[in-house]
Amino acid sequence: MAIRVNRTHEISCGHRICGHENKCAKLHGHCYYMHFACEAAALDKLGRVIDFSVIKARLCQWLEDNWDHRFLVWEHDPWRAALEAIDADSIVAVPFNPTAELMAEHLVDVVGPAQLDGTGVTLVACTVEETRKCSATYCR
Repeated sequence: MAIRVNRTHEISCGHRICGHENKCAKLHGHCYYMHFACEAAALDKLGRVIDFSVIKARLCQWLEDNWDHRFLVWEHDPWRAALEAIDADSIVAVPFNPTAELMAEHLVDVVGPAQLDGTGVTLVACTVEETRKCSATYCR
């Protein structure tokens, strides 16, 4: 049986959904709440899955360094070059159309394993909350 801990982190980030049929095709942003769920097969000697400060340092700090106050654009978005021409430092080209669903999947499958390497802990789920009413969860 695995034991799970959760930590939430808030960032502000812009995006657009390339090909969206409504207003999400426009440039816009959210105050995202990223909810991380981490598991370990056993507790450490102090009785923890992992210290919450380690999740903060490895996962939350990754969000701060890479996505906070930035604009996510799909690497194949036809607007990418124009956006980078305006402010290349603010644009983050990602290998997926930046929906909440695909952001959560990327965090679990790519960012989590890299950032938690060597801890014995796995990021098993992430919920990306775009608004208080709308979120997407990806589980490994």
